[in-house]
Amino acid sequence: MALTSPVNSHNEWDPLEEIIVGRLDGATIPSGHPVVACNIPPWAARLQGLAAGFRYPRRLVESAQRELDQFVELLRSLGITVTRPDPVDHRQRFATPGWSSRGFCNTCPRDSMLVIGDEIIETPMAWPCRYFETHSYRTLLKDYFRRGARWTAAPKPQLTDELFDPEFRTPGDGDPMRYILTEFEPVFDAADFVRAGRDLFVTRSNVTNRMGIEWVRRHLGPGYRVHEIESRCRTPMHIDTTFLVLAPGKALVNPEYIDVDRLPDVLSSWDILVAPEPDRIDDRLLKVTSLCGKWLSMNILMVDEKRVIAERRHTGMLRALEKWGFEPIPCDLLHYAPFGGSFHCATLDVRRRGTLESYVD
Repeated sequence: MALTSPVNSHNEWDPLEEIIVGRLDGATIPSGHPVVACNIPPWAARLQGLAAGFRYPRRLVESAQRELDQFVELLRSLGITVTRPDPVDHRQRFATPGWSSRGFCNTCPRDSMLVIGDEIIETPMAWPCRYFETHSYRTLLKDYFRRGARWTAAPKPQLTDELFDPEFRTPGDGDPMRYILTEFEPVFDAADFVRAGRDLFVTRSNVTNRMGIEWVRRHLGPGYRVHEIESRCRTPMHIDTTFLVLAPGKALVNPEYIDVDRLPDVLSSWDILVAPEPDRIDDRLLKVTSLCGKWLSMNILMVDEKRVIAERRHTGMLRALEKWGFEPIPCDLLHYAPFGGSFHCATLDVRRRGTLESYVD
């Protein structure tokens, strides 16, 4: 009996029908491993090293939870089916033959799973504390598989010392770009990729190496093209505060991280929308948000080609989206930043109403 897959998503803008939203339950401060510390400000890395493995402060969790609940309500009011991972005790310690760790959280399904058409790919993430993160989504994955979706897992990485450059230092302005990852084995976060039908765009980062990019390219085969976006960020991690595709022929870029003149040639006919400088938010909130960088204003979620969910406090971005012909839907999620991001990070679009097409020259 033929099954119709409940998973179907080819790009970032087709009409959204079903989405996974992360959970805050049991969120635990991540380990002080160098691959974690290299992507956050030095003051945060020092605090994290002392607090690793403990629960996040209740005040942070409660503020983020209120906003997350409102976001879920908004999605459902738009007629979108919302599913959630299972709650997990992330303080539980786990081990491989080479190392042990506690967990982190399951707030950002965008990182651990990549949806390509009717296939969900579990990603080989570089943070040891995220090694078993997709287990909290297994109830959903098994259900999608039983109903006809394809379910794949990239090779589980060893995450031994050979993967990490012991001499790594964050490059300064003007220095040659360096990454903490070696090419010992393929690793990547799905959030370093964005999809535009038969074309995917990716940034190499401190969680995605060249072998990881090549694994995706070979796995998808000749029906897809994977293009690398060169980022000037000194601590690159995830493309969705650097480069986003919003609609056919429209891409949003971070002017601090992207040289528009060095974008891939396939984007030569696209409208390149330059993100406005993020609004200055009061100091207390800004310090929290800085864990993900000030450009979290770009971390938006397309409901369809016109409607887009964006942070209410980033009024400059809301105005820019309107100017570009979009219909922004303001929502609060600023307090989610310490747990990994905002609207794009906190979600994984499972089904969008559309078909596989090519949108580039």
